[in-house]
Amino acid sequence: MKSESPRSQASGRLVVLGSAGLTEGFNLIGAEVYPDADAARVEAVLGQLVREGAQALVLVEAPLAHGGGHWLNRLRNEGGRIVVTELPSLHAPQDYAPAVDDVVRAVLGPEALK
Repeated sequence: MKSESPRSQASGRLVVLGSAGLTEGFNLIGAEVYPDADAARVEAVLGQLVREGAQALVLVEAPLAHGGGHWLNRLRNEGGRIVVTELPSLHAPQDYAPAVDDVVRAVLGPEALK
């Protein structure tokens, strides 16, 4: 039986894909950043994380998060070791509406978030 130290079990990666301006701040706190990433880069990074068996929190800027893709869709639907979530666009934060807003409105009604 393979034994892991408590540190290795708790360690995970913080990965950020998005515009250079957004990723710059995350780079300062030690995150793995992919500035000016495109949909192909998102897919490549997510696929690599899966192949490595990594544990990761992956933050994707909203425009990229809506692009879809095999790995992006798969990881969002299955959950587990790799958690993918989106961040508001640095250039248009006022346009951001999290996907959970639609669920809340469907359950509680259209006025729930006003």
